[in-house]
Amino acid sequence: MSERAAPFFCPYCGDEDLRPNEEGHGAWECGACNRAFQLKFLGLLAQGLRRTNGGGEQI
Repeated sequence: MSERAAPFFCPYCGDEDLRPNEEGHGAWECGACNRAFQLKFLGLLAQGLRRTNGGGEQI
């Protein structure tokens, strides 16, 4: 299994000075705005699982 991707920028200030936080998996801290945040995958949306035929119409 591969590692999860790291965020490219802070969701609060947009800066790229991010470091992993000690709180655990998915926790990051921003050196620019001094905020800590956590990313978490919630799951797939049901609307993304709809199939379409070749013409783009939903089945």
